[in-house]
Amino acid sequence: MIYSVEDDQSIRDLVLYALKQSGFEAEGFAEGQSFREAVQREIPELVLMDQMLPGVDGETLLLELRHNPRTAHVPVIMLTAKGSEMDKVRSLDNGADDYLVKPFGVMELLSRVKAVLRRAAPQEELRRLEIGTLSMDLDRHLVQSDGESVALTNKEYELLKCLMQNPQIVFTREKLLDLVWDITYYGDTRTVDAHIRSLRQKLKQNAALIGTVRGVGYRLEVEA
Repeated sequence: MIYSVEDDQSIRDLVLYALKQSGFEAEGFAEGQSFREAVQREIPELVLMDQMLPGVDGETLLLELRHNPRTAHVPVIMLTAKGSEMDKVRSLDNGADDYLVKPFGVMELLSRVKAVLRRAAPQEELRRLEIGTLSMDLDRHLVQSDGESVALTNKEYELLKCLMQNPQIVFTREKLLDLVWDITYYGDTRTVDAHIRSLRQKLKQNAALIGTVRGVGYRLEVEA
């Protein structure tokens, strides 16, 4: 199920029609409260979120999703008329998985939806990753640090998985953008630093496992 939160009915109807014609189940909402109620009933596979909405805005709804352990992993694509670099960086740093500026083409939207769903899908070949007291259960999409569950955004989760799958391998910020944000994303590498800072804060005692290689990038240390 894909949820579209868009107050412009013509755009919402177009998005829902395109999704359903492509084989997706989809439901639309004109404002935030009805969307919140729907999330309580059923957690979607993906959310298409307008920024400027009546009442509560899209950025607030995005942060609510990310701060709720039940929905922290749900991918979100922002669909908005705000096209400045700072608007994009803010949304991506708040946990958005992609950012599409209006007006957009239906084919591009569907391509991005499929790409985000592909990246969010669990990898079949790897089921569990463990380094010290840090573990990732890929079947249950669960991260634990020192025995405590850690709620991560989808991008934080993918970033940590990339590092844990390749311990001691140094990744440049540009490479992490390619691997985690997809090669179609051209953004400021500062968003990688912001996600690393957030990830370290959430891992608490295991924060030191994510090492900084000055002037190069990041790696997952075998020993903190």
